[in-house]
This record gives sequence, structure tokens and C-alpha cells, in this order.
Amino acid sequence: MTILFFGDIVAKLGREAVKKVLPELIKKYQPDLILANAENLAHGKGVTEKTLNEMIEAGIQAFTSGNHITKKGEYAKILSDKKYPLIRPANYPPAVPGKEYLKIKIKNKTVYIMNFLGRVFFPESPDCPFRKFDELYKLLKIKKSDIVIVDLHSEATSEAVAFGWYLDGRVSAIIGTHTHVQTADEKILPGGTGYITDVGMVGGTNTVIGVKKENIIERFLTQVSILHEFPESGSAEVNAVLIEIDDKSGKCLSIKRINKRVEI
Repeated sequence: MTILFFGDIVAKLGREAVKKVLPELIKKYQPDLILANAENLAHGKGVTEKTLNEMIEAGIQAFTSGNHITKKGEYAKILSDKKYPLIRPANYPPAVPGKEYLKIKIKNKTVYIMNFLGRVFFPESPDCPFRKFDELYKLLKIKKSDIVIVDLHSEATSEAVAFGWYLDGRVSAIIGTHTHVQTADEKILPGGTGYITDVGMVGGTNTVIGVKKENIIERFLTQVSILHEFPESGSAEVNAVLIEIDDKSGKCLSIKRINKRVEI
């Protein structure tokens, strides 16, 4: 099975970049499943029905998220609606609405998609992602032949690497998100789990992780909170990974970084 996973899609420029580049990637790689992190879809923070539907229509089949997913007022409605293939971090407290995982059928194979939030350097205080994974893994009675894709939305590289080792051999791939900077450490761990610390983003090239660079530079110079602005045209980075999974064993056969630049 071939899976294409896009990094955090940031605001309108990111959405337009996905729409422009996805037909080409589908033609070239013919993925069986297309995933993306959606926590920055709506003007950089959160998600709306409009922006989510836009990406579904573009061809993305399921979405993970992160700490910004609750930033828009309609988040509870969207996360609770079964028609939307969007999950929240599973280690949020139980009172937070939304799905902790997705279970879908592709090519007669069962695919589980999970999402966890790291704890290091986050203002939020989620439950332990390591223990929450163990809980879900036991609850779902996952078979070794099942395909399991995990998005760890984390800030600290050490936490992501440790999480990768902890899950090695139990999942097909762990795809890191959140920092918007693609790391060059894609690998297959000894137990057959594909891994990358951060897949990157889909957003403005000449920005600071998707935000207009002038905003962020002023913030560093003055230490005063500045409203984030996002470019709506120009050059966009498209960061993704292509994962090949063995249908019989559920183990990763290859993981490849994708980097493209498009003009919008």
C-alpha cells in the first residue's frame, strides 16, 4: 500500500498549493491513501467546514490535527461529525469532543490512523502520549498485519525520537508534525516502522513557518505580541512523505521525503 502524507497545511496559500500539486503527485505515485495534518487550515490556526471540505474535494481522504485544532468556534461540531474524516489528538482529556482514531478499509486492508500531542514545551497539559497509545493499541486489538499510521504532533525532537523507538514494531509509520520544518531523518526502524521527526508544512516559502516574516521578526525584536498574517499568493513549499507499506506484514518498506515549490 502506498500512502501520501502532507505536512501541516497552512492557511489559504497552503490550501491552494495542495490543489495545484496533488493531481501531479497522484499521477506520479498513485497513492492508495492521502493524508494531511489539518490544524492550520483556516487562516493558520484551526479548521472550518469550508476549509476542510475544500481539502476533501481536492482529494485528501483523512486528516490528523494538533494543538491548534480548537482555535475556531466550529471545532466541536466538526470534530464530532462522523462524516468528517478528522481526528483530534487522542491524549486530550476525554471531555474534548472528537474522534481519537480512524479505522478505514483500503484495498481490503484495515488502516488505523492515530494522532497524539507531545508534552514537552507545550502550554497544554495532555495525557501521556506513550501510555495513551498503549491504551488504544490494546483497546483496538490491532493485528500485526493491520496498517497503523501515527501522527505525533510534538515540539521536542527528543520526545519524537523516543516515541518512535517506543512504538517501533507495533505501527507501520510514525509521521511527526507541528514544527513546519521538514527533518532529514526519515528511516525504517529495526522493527519495521517508518519514521520521520517532522514531515514539514505546505505553506509560504518566504515566511517564518508559514507566517509573514515581518510579523515574526518584529515579535523577536520587540517582544510584543503581533497578529499573525499569512501570504495568500506567491511561492509555496509543499512538504510530504511517501510511504510504502507491505500489505501482508503491515511493515514499512520505504519512506521518502517529497519537497516541491509551486507558484500560486
